[in-house]
Amino acid sequence: MAITFYCGSGSPFAWKVWLALEHKKLAYDLKVLSFDAGDVKKPEFLVINPRGKVPALVDDGVSLYESSAILEYLEEKYPEPSILPGGAAARALARRIAAESDTYLVAALRTLFVQTLGKRNGDGDPDAIAAAKKLVAAELAVFEVYAEREFLAGNAISVADFAAYPQIALLKRVAEKQPANAAPIPARLTAWSQRIEALPYFGRTVPPHWKTA
Repeated sequence: MAITFYCGSGSPFAWKVWLALEHKKLAYDLKVLSFDAGDVKKPEFLVINPRGKVPALVDDGVSLYESSAILEYLEEKYPEPSILPGGAAARALARRIAAESDTYLVAALRTLFVQTLGKRNGDGDPDAIAAAKKLVAAELAVFEVYAEREFLAGNAISVADFAAYPQIALLKRVAEKQPANAAPIPARLTAWSQRIEALPYFGRTVPPHWKTA
């Protein structure tokens, strides 16, 4: 039975899982839910994830949600190709950076995204945007150190990259849509993001609405 993967276009946590599914070359049935249509709050989806959020995944009758838990499940059930490096210390490093992305990086970026991408008319609060950009710059400086490596946790792609990339991609989206409100992305992080974008499966994971807007 194929995996059923529920995502929302542009959700960074869903994108994180999507990249892992493609990396592992797993067959899956993609269900893109509409936030505007309230798909994540419909009864049929709440059976899968009672919290009404994406991503969610159903595999052989097992329903899962929360992106980190989904990635751990995929790694245990479908270990090759791996999304974790070899060795306990290296695996812990990859998990740690992924956790930093899901907490500290996300927290730093949240206000900027709300005040830019979340404002379709470009009418975000200038003071809030300025303050958010300072927080973002501080967090990007931390990740710029990790980007000294080919990938964030070493020489092989891992959960660290899948967690962080969608956040950086959203920053690039801000620069594309509202250049005046963009937070500069440091050089090494830019080069790292380009390595992710060069992956052979990357194009299949790009948020669908980005391809038309």
